[in-house]
Amino acid sequence: MFKPFEKISRQTFLILVIGQAAAALIIWQLSPGGLIPQPSKVLASLGGLLATRLLFDNLLVSMGLTLMALFYSIVLTLVFSYLSVVPFFRGIAHFVVKCRYLTLTGLIFIFTLLTKDGSQLKLSLLVFGIVPFFTTSFLSVIDRIPSQEFELCQTMGFSRWQSLYEVIIIGKADQIFEIMRQNFAIAWMMITMVEGLNMSEGGIGTLLIKYNKYNDLSHVLALQVLIFCIGLCLDYLLGQMRRWLFPYVA
Repeated sequence: MFKPFEKISRQTFLILVIGQAAAALIIWQLSPGGLIPQPSKVLASLGGLLATRLLFDNLLVSMGLTLMALFYSIVLTLVFSYLSVVPFFRGIAHFVVKCRYLTLTGLIFIFTLLTKDGSQLKLSLLVFGIVPFFTTSFLSVIDRIPSQEFELCQTMGFSRWQSLYEVIIIGKADQIFEIMRQNFAIAWMMITMVEGLNMSEGGIGTLLIKYNKYNDLSHVLALQVLIFCIGLCLDYLLGQMRRWLFPYVA
């Protein structure tokens, strides 16, 4: 268990993780009380939040915005990635990749001018923040395709557009779900930030800002725990969807 590269069973790994998490919670609970609330207070706050409809209403708003941003991001990513094999569009695709170094803070004013309401502003910022990372991941998948696959299509008499369809669009369809699963955390992390720009529509980010404003750390940490658990569940769901749609993938 303490040797590098040692392989352990899945059951042993789960027991190890559960034990480490339990030990961390016990140490946290027994630590002297200070500014950071103890786990018992966080769980009490979480129970109070779960008992109200306010949490579920705001959670649905955040989930709807996130899923909509993921949909538009995947569509734009596929367009940029598929066209990247065409020399005319290759520069555009690589420019989109480089946009991941831009910060949203300095672009909020521009997006505010380009959108007509707060809902479009939040959606636009989310999409702009996600697409470069999605495109980076999918372009790396395309770059790793062996040249033999394209040569096989040419041997079979396929045109270049047919080769694009068979090798990349159809052949790498399963990678779309894997990329979405890997980068979903980016969207889920950004949702609380963009919702703070327009709090009239609610959302989990609105609740976080509200409780943080009054230094209610027990509710802030309770919401963080909830966001973390939902993220893990959605990550698992995307992984299971990939295995169901593409059972031939390990």
